[in-house]
Amino acid sequence: MDISLAKLPWYAQVTAFAVLGAAGVGAFYWYYEKDARAEMLTRQQQLSMLLADVAKGRDTAAKLSEFRAQVGELEGRLDSLRAVLPEEKDAADLLRRMQTVAAQSNLTIKSFRPQPVVTKQLHAEWPIALELDGTYHNLAVFFERVGKFTRIINVSDLVIKGKNPPAPNSTITASCVATTFVLLDKPAAPKPGAQPAKKAA
Repeated sequence: MDISLAKLPWYAQVTAFAVLGAAGVGAFYWYYEKDARAEMLTRQQQLSMLLADVAKGRDTAAKLSEFRAQVGELEGRLDSLRAVLPEEKDAADLLRRMQTVAAQSNLTIKSFRPQPVVTKQLHAEWPIALELDGTYHNLAVFFERVGKFTRIINVSDLVIKGKNPPAPNSTITASCVATTFVLLDKPAAPKPGAQPAKKAA
């Protein structure tokens, strides 16, 4: 059977061409354009994510100088805190400073005995038993100067005894415990069964 488009009416020919064109468009969309559109959509999403990362990177770069300034400030504050609460104890240095202040206050250090260290969670307490010889006034001057040390030193258990007979520059003997503090490199592990320390108000 011989079928020719030329033998069909004009409206049938138009319909045939429309059907063939639609089939071609459908085949092109199904086998090529559909996958291409999906791939394009994926790439657009990736591009949006990359652009967001670039924007974040630019914001971070713009704030880099500010971050460096903050780090420098924090390092300076840490150095200041280390002077107040050093990371290691140095008995020789502390003894020299105490002797210097005692000599400036006209006092004599008769004994300097470090006591056992008491370890806390973040720091250690280092008590030192002192025996001093001098006058009431000189003792007060000594404590005032010790209170101005950069390093924290607490004085406790003060006992003062008058001399009989007194000497011109030696009317009393005094004993006390001077406690300084040492910053621990790593927080101490809590003892088994110990309750966690409550935060100070």
